[in-house]
Amino acid sequence: MSEPSKPRRTRRSRQETEADLLAAARRLLDRDGVLAGINLREVATEAGVNHGQIYQYFGTRQALLRAAAADLVERRTAARDDHWDLPFAERREAMFRHRVEEPELVRLETLLALDGDDDFSPLPRFERTRRSLERDLGTGALPEDADAVAAHVMTTAAQMGYAIFREAYARDTGIPLPELDARAARAYALMVAGLTTASSRESRVEETRPDGPPAEERSAGTR
Repeated sequence: MSEPSKPRRTRRSRQETEADLLAAARRLLDRDGVLAGINLREVATEAGVNHGQIYQYFGTRQALLRAAAADLVERRTAARDDHWDLPFAERREAMFRHRVEEPELVRLETLLALDGDDDFSPLPRFERTRRSLERDLGTGALPEDADAVAAHVMTTAAQMGYAIFREAYARDTGIPLPELDARAARAYALMVAGLTTASSRESRVEETRPDGPPAEERSAGTR
């Protein structure tokens, strides 16, 4: 038997109605999982909103999901507007914690990516991020020869991958989830630290290496 529809409230502003719809979409994803999909009429029923309004406000399922993801991002950045002022390593570690602590956003982004939504942006506010990366290169938070954009993309991919699979990883390894989260955060910090120093270290090795093959190769040739 289907669940009874939510009672409709009256005299809601558009802003309130949209907020109810976004919250309803997130609840359904949390209840049914990403692969169950989501449909606009079901979201409207869950929110207690007229079916016509959801089509009027969002038009498509993908537009609704993009709006729900953007709403979560906006709420996070409003609480931490100085995020882009932090050095590279601190920004990356903060985002790792955020992905682990806000699985709703990870589910929404995963669904949009699997949907093949051409309008989905996995790197919102990237122009602001780009400015932060340029500053990182100038201040030494990243080595001056680092590929800053690739470093940002790959650390983001690592955050997302762990956040998506963390519960399954905990089951397979037999490690309690809180402990695994803490250990993964430490490992991630070491990965990021490697990106902030590796290029400079490689350059120093090249600069100090003597001309010709390494000593072990020269000696091997004389045996």
